Amino acid sequence: MAKHLRNARILMYSHDTFGLGHLRRCRTIAHSLVENYRGLQVLIISGATIAGAFDYRTRVDFVKIPSVIKLRNGEYTSIDKHMDLHETMKMRQSIIRHTAESFDPDIFIIDKEPLGLRGEVEETLVYLKTRGTTCVLGLRDVMDAPHLLEAEWQRNDVLRKIGQLYDDIWVYGPPDFYDPLSEMDVPTSVRSKMKFVGFLQRKASINRQETRPEDEYLLVTTGGGGDGADLVRDVIAAYAADPELTYKAVIVLGPYMPAEQRAAFAEACKGHPHLEVLEFDNRMEDRIAGAKAVIAMGGYNTYCEILSFDKPALIVPRTQPREEQLIRASRAEELGLVSMLGAEESCDSAKFSQAIKDLLKRDPPSVSAPGMHLEGLVHIAEIVEDWLKHKGLHLSVAQG
Repeated sequence: MAKHLRNARILMYSHDTFGLGHLRRCRTIAHSLVENYRGLQVLIISGATIAGAFDYRTRVDFVKIPSVIKLRNGEYTSIDKHMDLHETMKMRQSIIRHTAESFDPDIFIIDKEPLGLRGEVEETLVYLKTRGTTCVLGLRDVMDAPHLLEAEWQRNDVLRKIGQLYDDIWVYGPPDFYDPLSEMDVPTSVRSKMKFVGFLQRKASINRQETRPEDEYLLVTTGGGGDGADLVRDVIAAYAADPELTYKAVIVLGPYMPAEQRAAFAEACKGHPHLEVLEFDNRMEDRIAGAKAVIAMGGYNTYCEILSFDKPALIVPRTQPREEQLIRASRAEELGLVSMLGAEESCDSAKFSQAIKDLLKRDPPSVSAPGMHLEGLVHIAEIVEDWLKHKGLHLSVAQG
């Protein structure tokens, strides 16, 4: 049963400077909401270079703003080498403001960056606040090491502005997993608005029948792939070093991995009987749903998919430029949800090979750590329904 909303509109912002995590999280929430509410429209503002490579449900669309990429050292640059970063940021800010004015949303949801990239959303937030739009900040379960996040936010007076500009803060994880603002001096005006909605459950787009043994595979995923070369290199080296490692591995490189690295890995795996390389798959949910187990770096979306499809997982987290993946992996390992291997261990082929063999014998999370629920999308739908009712957008049940 889908409920009907009369002309309700939600605008989402995803700054997308590195990887696919922000856009994929926004898209997951948007698809869930339009599935629940027939009269709802969702528009996603995204800086992802490949935003158009994904499928979008009816009543979900996106506006592409000029792309800015984050370099490995944490600095930003325009994707268009002929365009100055300052000029690119002015264009992004203008498009965001004009999109908000013309779309006139009931709810504005900002992913992760409270003021947008380099403050590009602050002006739009102030404008929408005067229009009566409900403004929401969505934070993933882990942001970064607390001392690094606090220093970053103090420079721009972020916590005070969150308290002023936002009506609600959604944390996309349960309260007993991790507090993204832990060890920070968070004012009551911010802390009182935080709702731990839970992890965001994913669904496969195809129904899988019983898998034949010859079709089984171990999935290796680097997310967007921009920083995934080390993981792929170490997996290939482990397979090359251990003739007993004969379980088929499908390696998805990611669209942001540099072309020369993609070509080198494809060449290295050519003719290997147990390694298959794919450049990109826009339906990673289906890939993970069909896998025997998963080796990943442990970004937020991959982690939600591992739990949603109940897959044994080995996480090899990156630690630069943020410690987010390391913190998440350490906590998940502590709870018995995944295994973890440090980057300094994964480059030891013998250790990595043994870790892969152990992974293939590992129980799924539902056995190793039962009781971890994924209720984020359900809770978000309930919150949105309550808000829209208060705005006079009453719901009626419709078949469908």
